[in-house]
Amino acid sequence: MSQSLPAASATAARQASRRSTGIVIPVYLPPGIDNSMGVLLLDDNVAACVAAVDDPKSICLAVDGENSGAPEADELARRHGVDLVVGPTNRGKLHALRLGMERLTQRQELDWFATIDADGDHFANELVNLVRAGVYARTERGVAGVHVLGRRISRHRPMGWLRGELEELADRVLLDALAYAAATSDRPLRLALATTMEEYPDFHSGFKLFSRNIMESVFLLEPDLCDVGDTAYYRHGCEAVMTVEAHLAGAELALVNRTTLNEQPVSTFGRLDRGRLVADKIIWPCRRLGVPAHFLDQWLRNHMPRLLLPTLAPEGKRELLAIRELIAADYGLPPAAETELLVGPLFI
Repeated sequence: MSQSLPAASATAARQASRRSTGIVIPVYLPPGIDNSMGVLLLDDNVAACVAAVDDPKSICLAVDGENSGAPEADELARRHGVDLVVGPTNRGKLHALRLGMERLTQRQELDWFATIDADGDHFANELVNLVRAGVYARTERGVAGVHVLGRRISRHRPMGWLRGELEELADRVLLDALAYAAATSDRPLRLALATTMEEYPDFHSGFKLFSRNIMESVFLLEPDLCDVGDTAYYRHGCEAVMTVEAHLAGAELALVNRTTLNEQPVSTFGRLDRGRLVADKIIWPCRRLGVPAHFLDQWLRNHMPRLLLPTLAPEGKRELLAIRELIAADYGLPPAAETELLVGPLFI
């Protein structure tokens, strides 16, 4: 009796990853500083991506602004044989990704589209695992649209303790918002392929994979800024935007564990307003999903006390209170004192 490998076999995933997967690498080299390490990491990352696919032209370097690394990216694109697109102005990571996806969508042989950051923290050799999860969802579970997240086993170690805490807050609120939208639309939140050891998915991971139909809905349709402005949408809330728009397009969410560096060698996090960054990560998805102010208010009260950040007194508490004030001002939440927001149960 003849037998055949399952559709989601390692062989099938390797073929799909090499032959029908496009990769967009957003590039941002801040002007006016020494970017030598950033260029070395980008070069290494591009080389790793080229080794993971059959055709280097299925990889697109998408530069976020002519003054943000265009010459360096052009040199690397020529040397590695990959595609290149340059935005005229610096608007944020999501704008670069939209440009890159628009370029790659012209390649009809591509079924899967991945986002891989330029800093070397997303390992191209692990892309096959994300593709295998996508192939499994489509062929063996009958899912039409797929969104795969490369889940970090630790957020705190690669990003630092403070950023890990703040991202946890944004992830927890985003899960609440997705559940709220599912309940009010009578469309259950599907997490069967995302069930792991933790309470909430790693929504803000930059290592993502989309089936073509979901990619088109996320990146090619007219953006809905929900009155938050360019910076909040394209820069601060970019990962939340991709997750929410994929969900609204009907994508099934799948998670795949992936490796991350123990400490990121470069990061633009320190150049950003932390409070504004986290507030925007929360405000846009809640607006897009129609969350009422009193629900968001309660979610912040639920999640802020459970973080470890408030134990760093008084700095940690101040950090969270400042974020809450920004959200309150933009979202119309009522004023609240520290004793209301950051005090959890009496016993643990």
